[in-house]
Amino acid sequence: MKRTHTCGELTAKNNGKKVTLMGWCDVRRDHGGLIFVDLRDRFGKTQIVFDPQISPETQPFAKEIRSEYVLAIEGKVRKRPKGMENKKIATGDIEVAVLKCSILNRSPAPPFEISDTTDAAEEIRLKYRFLDLRRPMMQCYMLLRHAAAQATRRYLSDHGFIEVETPMLTRSTPEGARDYLVPSRVHDGRFYALPQSPQLFKQLLMVSGFDKYFQIVKCFRDEDLRADRQPEFTQIDIESSFVTRDDVLEMVEGLMGHIFKEVLGQKLPKTFDRIGFYEAMNDYGSDKPDRRISWKLEDCSDIFKNSNFKIFAQAVADKKVIKALKVTPAETLSRKDFEALEQEAKGMGAKGLGWAKLTKEGWQSPIAKNFSEEEKQALIKKLKLKEGDAVLFAAEDWALACQVLGSLRVSLAKKLGIVDESKTDIFWVLDFPLFEYSPLEKRYVSVHHPFTSPHLEDVPLMTSDPSKVRSLGYDLVLNGYEIGGGSIRIHDRGLQQQVFEILNVSSVEAERRFGFLLSALEYGAPPHGGIALGFDRLIMLLAGCTSIRDVIAFPKTTSATCLMTQAPSDVDAEQLKELHIKILSTKS
Repeated sequence: MKRTHTCGELTAKNNGKKVTLMGWCDVRRDHGGLIFVDLRDRFGKTQIVFDPQISPETQPFAKEIRSEYVLAIEGKVRKRPKGMENKKIATGDIEVAVLKCSILNRSPAPPFEISDTTDAAEEIRLKYRFLDLRRPMMQCYMLLRHAAAQATRRYLSDHGFIEVETPMLTRSTPEGARDYLVPSRVHDGRFYALPQSPQLFKQLLMVSGFDKYFQIVKCFRDEDLRADRQPEFTQIDIESSFVTRDDVLEMVEGLMGHIFKEVLGQKLPKTFDRIGFYEAMNDYGSDKPDRRISWKLEDCSDIFKNSNFKIFAQAVADKKVIKALKVTPAETLSRKDFEALEQEAKGMGAKGLGWAKLTKEGWQSPIAKNFSEEEKQALIKKLKLKEGDAVLFAAEDWALACQVLGSLRVSLAKKLGIVDESKTDIFWVLDFPLFEYSPLEKRYVSVHHPFTSPHLEDVPLMTSDPSKVRSLGYDLVLNGYEIGGGSIRIHDRGLQQQVFEILNVSSVEAERRFGFLLSALEYGAPPHGGIALGFDRLIMLLAGCTSIRDVIAFPKTTSATCLMTQAPSDVDAEQLKELHIKILSTKS
């Protein structure tokens, strides 16, 4: 039999038509003579009917069929009896009376129900991912991913970009995470590295004169994992020549608008908000703030600079800040909740966390008794406090105070259910510091990567105060997630070498690691810039999921293992010998 239709396309218009369908048995129902089967493929479901009055020869097949058997049936489309229609599915007005049936393959009982209502643990679903992917919801996620990829390719191709593949086997370069290394069989003791990104190659393509490049590309980073991070991930990689920062931002705004329209039918603003890094940290305590939460951080240092509450007064005297976060409504928060928040703050490096709650009886707080009446009124005015509100205080260095309250802002808002999930909030964060000082490494490190250009007017600061140099980098934030990051690149070898010097990368080391790039910069490198958009994370948000594992066909767990294939695995001793590798025991 040759399939004539999918299981999602037959309607009343096909009434009386002879068809051939193929798919999986989703549900089988025996009504004592009539046997109904919901036949499923990725396009939908069609009810088929084994009627002994029409085809008695198919009854043995009908009685044998079980869940997930693969079937081919030939039959005639007919309208369902009046009142028996299923308006929940596209094929719900019809059924197919089976004339012929063939069991193409059998299946044991699946380890979990192949439906969107399954309560199977994620570990089981990942072990049997080939079954999990049969679920309609999972197939919708994969189709959404496909649609987004196609929309991306169409938009960028229509705007003059060309797709160029870059190598998967390259040399190890420091880009902020550990490399995955691949030993060379031919070159004893040498290794390739899987790319953390195509960063250097896309810059070389600009030097090569290709002007506009893109790629939907796999990248690899050997780092600790979480719900929105995988050891291998996909990004939309874009680079252009002769562009300014605004050119790149406008291009990405057009691309994102196109993707949202094509995939979700949703219209985004033509231009996105743009806020500075300092503003984001100061107001929200994060460089990827979720602005669907209305709460903002406030600086209350002036209120407490002469306070009798010595902890706050001393903090201000020591050039620290008193940052405050109003939590509203906070009636449901107990003393135990606040104590848990304090432990959370200490886990982030804070010395403590102050809190106060405004109730009918007045201030409920272990510290408010130390506040003067003037200070209390100043807090009420500045934070616009009303009965039932609470305030969290952090008396720390500015960066730590912002970070601590920013994290609590998100976790508390989710706990209290005040995140406005109906909103789509997408915006740019600009003017990051080019460098930040690492106390652990005792040197400056790049906030983004070492090929990011500074604001040209800030270049003199590179010799006097590198911490004040602003980068021409930019991050795209969607609903509290960073979904993309990029920059205008350095295209002058002298400036690139100056950046390496500040990063404590010697000229010898720079030549060893990046000699090919430095050489290219000498041969007429054009001004250029670009961005990398996290494709998996974007699809997760488009699909309304909370984990990128749901939108990747064959993901790894948080321990970087594949439960289905059991990777990583041992390899044969002969393979190791060919690669000049000997496994040493880590046991003492």
